[in-house]
Formats: sequence, C-alpha cells, structure tokens
Amino acid sequence: MSATGPAPTGANQPTEVLVRLDGAAPVVELADVARSFHGPPEVLAVRGVTLTVGRGDYVSVTGPSGSGKSTLLNLLGLLDRPTVGRYRLNGQDTASLGDKARTRLRGRQLGFVFQAFHLLAGRTVLENVLLGMTYSGVPKPQRAGRAAEALERVGMTHRAGFFPATLSGGERQRTAVARAVASRPSMLLADEPTGNLDQKNSQSVLDVLEELNRDGLTVVVVTHEPGIAARCRRRLTMSDGLVTEGAW
Repeated sequence: MSATGPAPTGANQPTEVLVRLDGAAPVVELADVARSFHGPPEVLAVRGVTLTVGRGDYVSVTGPSGSGKSTLLNLLGLLDRPTVGRYRLNGQDTASLGDKARTRLRGRQLGFVFQAFHLLAGRTVLENVLLGMTYSGVPKPQRAGRAAEALERVGMTHRAGFFPATLSGGERQRTAVARAVASRPSMLLADEPTGNLDQKNSQSVLDVLEELNRDGLTVVVVTHEPGIAARCRRRLTMSDGLVTEGAW
C-alpha cells in the first residue's frame, strides 16, 4: 500500500458536523487504514487495517512492543489521523472533520484510561472527575450528578474528597475510570490500564471494566498481558502493523 500525507485540515474541508448516533451503526469502522511516519526510513506503523467494533464489544489488542498497538489506539481515539483509509466513529466519517470538530467528537464520544492515571494532584477525586467533563458537552448543571454516579459505579464514593496522593494505585485508576465514563461515552479506550498496579488492584480495575461492559459500554483494552486479554470476549493481535483476530 502506498502512503500519502495526512488528510488536510484547512479551510476547504467540508462543513464540520458532529455525529448523530445511529443505533444500527457500529461504534468503530476502519476501512483499509494505514498510518506511516516519515523517515528516513519511513515507518509504516499501521498497515491496511479493516476492523469493525460493535456496540457492547469488549476487545483486547495485544502484541509485542513496536507492533503498532499504541498507534492504533491513537487512531481510534482521534488523537491521530490515518495516512490513508477511512475511520467512521458511530457512523460519522471522521476524515471530513477539522481539528475542532474532532476534539468535540472525542470529548463527547470517547473515554480514555492510561497506565499513568493522569490525575491532577491538587484536586480531589471528585474535582478530577468533574474536570474530565469540561469538554464533553455535558451541561454544567448535570456534571455533579454524573460525577457522583460515576464514582459510585467504580466504588470510590467514600474517597470523593481525598487527594490522589492519599490513594492506592488501584483507587487512582478507578478514579481515572470514573473520570472517563462520567460523560457516558460510547467507547472506553484503555491503554495498559493495570500496568502500574499489583495483582490485587489489577483485578479490581478489571472487574470495574467488565461491569461497565456488561452495562453496555464498548471497551477496547491495549495490553501486553495475555491474562488480561483472556478476560475480554474478543481478542485482536497486532504484529508489524497488521491486525488479526485471535490471541497472541
């Protein structure tokens, strides 16, 4: 597959229209997507990926370091654009969107959980969750209720007034999950969500993700751990930028 430059983001693009959810559309539709990085030598990090993720899927993405997992996650999360190919999120062709519309779409439809938590040290658990809704499109009067609901779902209500430094690793990650789901996204993207946790705290975080998925949230987990991948109902493997269905 030949690689060309990223899709232009200038003034000649089509009008930016945010997605209208269509219950029949998959959450993710990738069609022959590739992402290359200029060299020398040029690196083709994702190559020719065609993939559908349905509503309510619980998907793991595994593979060795350098296989393209993080690049794929960045593409799914609208943090990067395909060099070639098409990405539809909830039926919306994201190639037609400029940067501002992509940011709004990401804030309203996607939740992110990272290995490093990314909590603000000077803010309480509740404040961290509230801040996560700043760009989500959730009306301000509804944010406190959404935050309280999210903290209850991850078992962190009793820690709402605590600061991150006083929490265990598992509590920090559960706070990060609450922040990610408070806006009620259609998909949660988790990048090595247990990478900084011991076994006990890892299990508690995975239990939370599974419960959220049972309630209908689409979850995609990038992981190096076969045991974590085995808990997902659908397993994808990346190798040299290619995606195959099945365990690593």
